[in-house]
Amino acid sequence: MGFSLDRPRALAWRLVRLVIARCSVDYVGRLTAHLPMAERLLMVKADGSVLVHSDGGSYKPLNWMSPPCRLEEDPQAGVWRVVNKADEKLIITFDEVLHEWAYDLGVDPGLQKDGVEAHLQELLAEHVETFGTGWRLVRREYPTPIGPVDLMCRDADGVHVAVEVKRRGEIDGVEQLTRYLELLNRDTLLAPVRGVFAAQVIKPQARTLAVDRGIDCVTVDYDALRGADDPSARLF
Repeated sequence: MGFSLDRPRALAWRLVRLVIARCSVDYVGRLTAHLPMAERLLMVKADGSVLVHSDGGSYKPLNWMSPPCRLEEDPQAGVWRVVNKADEKLIITFDEVLHEWAYDLGVDPGLQKDGVEAHLQELLAEHVETFGTGWRLVRREYPTPIGPVDLMCRDADGVHVAVEVKRRGEIDGVEQLTRYLELLNRDTLLAPVRGVFAAQVIKPQARTLAVDRGIDCVTVDYDALRGADDPSARLF
């Protein structure tokens, strides 16, 4: 069984790869999980993440490994091993590769935020003390190689803080901020950089993941920020 690409493997680091294969998947880490042999879609993104999809479950993968991680391929054994820095493993065992394709998507222009989310970012930039006394804004839309961080701030101790702003805080937003922090902390002029995930509503699963990754969560009152709430209706 072979794993061939139309382009040289040396270029694969900047390609998104799609593989349709009959395979089984085992996750070994803080818990264990097993997906029995079946036909599935495997996605290897240019940022290093590996996702396992079935023809169901909407957009959510059955299992995945987020970057930073490394993909070790053993074509002779028909096995992929995806290992992260915590030594957790996603082991994909192939029975048959039905199709494999790779493509360079180029530079993504980034998500165009809706009116509420964009305005929320503006308001938080104007009222950065929402996050704590002594905070100051460094820059909005702070650039990184994979897209801009909504707000780059300094806290009262002068530590850089990357703030990701969402209208509704979900796991995808935490993953996005995690990738930003990984890159920002490679910059010796910025590091250490910590993260804050700010949203009007934060889902429990997203909050759990954020806390596990050392990211603070802040629930933001949009109406209070823009002065549209009724102060007489507040408890405090």
